[in-house]
Amino acid sequence: MGVKIIECPRDAMQGIETFIPTATKVRYINQLLKVGFDTIDFGSFVSPKAIPQMKDTKEVLAQLDLSSSTTKLLAIVANVRGAEEASRHQEINYLGFPFSISETFQQRNTNKSISEAMDNLKEIQNLSLRSNKVLVTYISMGFGNPYGDPYNETVVQEFIGLLNEIGVTIISLADTIGVSNVDNIKRLFSNAIASFPHIEFGAHLHSNPNSAYEKIAAALQAGCTRFDGALKGFGGCPMAEDDLVGNIATETIIKCLSDFNFSTTINQGQFDKAYGMTSQVMG
Repeated sequence: MGVKIIECPRDAMQGIETFIPTATKVRYINQLLKVGFDTIDFGSFVSPKAIPQMKDTKEVLAQLDLSSSTTKLLAIVANVRGAEEASRHQEINYLGFPFSISETFQQRNTNKSISEAMDNLKEIQNLSLRSNKVLVTYISMGFGNPYGDPYNETVVQEFIGLLNEIGVTIISLADTIGVSNVDNIKRLFSNAIASFPHIEFGAHLHSNPNSAYEKIAAALQAGCTRFDGALKGFGGCPMAEDDLVGNIATETIIKCLSDFNFSTTINQGQFDKAYGMTSQVMG
């Protein structure tokens, strides 16, 4: 059985203060397009004030060579206006929306309450269907939050139910601050997949590198077949208490999949080329 690997250069780059030249981003993502990832989370249509690093997403997109790649493109949006802009680009397959079950984080991340974000999601889902895109919703703070906002695994199930009602078909459970563990990963994915078998569930986990492998293994064993990663583990969450917490390294995901005899579409030679470019791009 195959597993989808979603490479996330957008997540790796967006927190870097020094602006990465557009030409550098284009070279790097064009190499990633040769690797055989299912999807590349390549950019975001959000306010340049909020995320200055992504202000050239449209220019990057215009220079990507998709002619011989089967990899699909995902762009993050934070509101209807961004979704409208992203949906005008035929090359984009997926719109990604971060939907938090922490009221505090939703306000900080998108300047909206959970209720307002839900209204936005309904509009973006309708827009996606009209423009032949697929909405990917990230349940951020899906394993807990640092603000004392209400959280338990029943709340996660309830939010999945709300997304199911509006027709969302891909949901990624996101461990924004790196508090997941083997037990809660297994429970969350097992329960979600059993309750909503028609939904594709993904794992967007942030982790200390020492525990990354066991977390991927736990999600795999619970039935998850979609994993977000970033080469060398660049990017992640500045709010995590542990400075080492960041995106799970894609190479760790690939190693785990290989050990568990899951097939992938990764071209190792092209992967190695991209891997060699990563540190230069990220600075």
